[in-house]
Amino acid sequence: QVQLVESGGGLVQAGGSLRLSCAASGRTFGDYKMGWFRQPAGSEREFVAAISGSGAIRRYADSVKDRFTISRDNTKNTAYLQMNSLKPEDTAAYYCAAKTSVGVTVSALDYDFWGQGTQVTVSS
Repeated sequence: QVQLVESGGGLVQAGGSLRLSCAASGRTFGDYKMGWFRQPAGSEREFVAAISGSGAIRRYADSVKDRFTISRDNTKNTAYLQMNSLKPEDTAAYYCAAKTSVGVTVSALDYDFWGQGTQVTVSS
């Protein structure tokens, strides 16, 4: 069992940056693959980025590649999502999630534990 708490969301102008954090408690953090997902108002939850337990493998949605960076610090039990060059279409509630099954995957169905979400709003 792991508990996840996101922070770092807020209101930012287009072109700006934010860094989201996901603090984990419970089992050994390095056992979990971590993912970030987002859900715009009235839309389905979508994959943003994911990272392996060691941090060696990272995957990104095409829409955020080259703008967002996922990372983790296993000594601090925290995962991060650095978001640069933000666009209004990045506006959404952002969720971190954890999984123990094999693979750094992009489907929300593969993730077992979820945080409560943090809102990111990008103004034009």
